[in-house]
Amino acid sequence: MPRINLLPWREEARRERQKQFAIQLGGAAILGGLMLFYGHTTVGGWIDHQQQRNNRIQDEIRQLEVKIAEIEDLQDTKDRLLARMRIIEELQKSRPNGVRLFDDLVRTLPSGVYLRELTQSGANLTIRGVAESQARVAAYMRAIDSADWLGDPDLQSIESRDQRGGEGRIREFTIRARQITPGGENN
Repeated sequence: MPRINLLPWREEARRERQKQFAIQLGGAAILGGLMLFYGHTTVGGWIDHQQQRNNRIQDEIRQLEVKIAEIEDLQDTKDRLLARMRIIEELQKSRPNGVRLFDDLVRTLPSGVYLRELTQSGANLTIRGVAESQARVAAYMRAIDSADWLGDPDLQSIESRDQRGGEGRIREFTIRARQITPGGENN
């Protein structure tokens, strides 16, 4: 039997397999690098796109915060205007009260009683005057109690004094009362 030396052929086949393995390894490395580059580029694009969306949302939030601040300012302005309107309405309602108060003061004043001073603080009135007798002061207090726009009379003081010119004695008095609104709230 003839002897065939297969070593050179095996050596050649091994080199061919190593060459193909190196080509396949290089191809796999290039393919892996391309996939890595594609994945990095794609994910980077997604991140950039999301960052742009986040920036746009942040800009919208800032604009909305400015609008909310404007709305709150408008709400404060509205509340202040409504408060002013309520005050004006109350003043409009109470405007005739002063005239009615003075009208009741004149109607309730009996003869022989003279007023010297009238002080008002809110709905509270302080009336100072002189009378010819204590009975006239009592009649004045009853008249105040029955008046439409006056009520709750309270005698604070009464003093007897000699009248100038020696014509007799007078009574100086101080009465506290309240201005009331018939059929409504007290002022």
